[in-house]
Amino acid sequence: MAKGSNRSTARSAARLAAVQALYQQEMEKTPVPLLLHEFHHHRLGATIDEVEYADAEVDFFDDVVKGVAARSEELDSMIQAKLAQGWTLERLDKPMRQILRAGAYELVARIDVPTASVISEYVDVAKAFYDKRESGFVNGLLDAIAKDARR
Repeated sequence: MAKGSNRSTARSAARLAAVQALYQQEMEKTPVPLLLHEFHHHRLGATIDEVEYADAEVDFFDDVVKGVAARSEELDSMIQAKLAQGWTLERLDKPMRQILRAGAYELVARIDVPTASVISEYVDVAKAFYDKRESGFVNGLLDAIAKDARR
């Protein structure tokens, strides 16, 4: 496997883990430092209930989790602005909110990552949780955010 694809796999694992961590943070109100510690020591690259978690790019994972936590109001308003009239962020499933927040964060703060990569990666994350319709929703919403965030 080429070095680039190892990094790509590690980043994909970091994104999925970040969404899981952000979901846990929303559900349990776990402080971010404690959350990062738990994921570093017990989840990333670990085997839990016979499921092997891929090695994630830890710095990237940390950046997404900390960045979403620090900028949640800004990210939520960006997402809310792109939802259909009558829809609110609160109406979305909690995992969907975290997918959109993480994707929006990358579009705003990680300009080193190409727009198409961010969108396709979070569409893939959505596929881990949802059916095709929801992954299409993620694609459309992040694309709309990207048009504003990355002019």
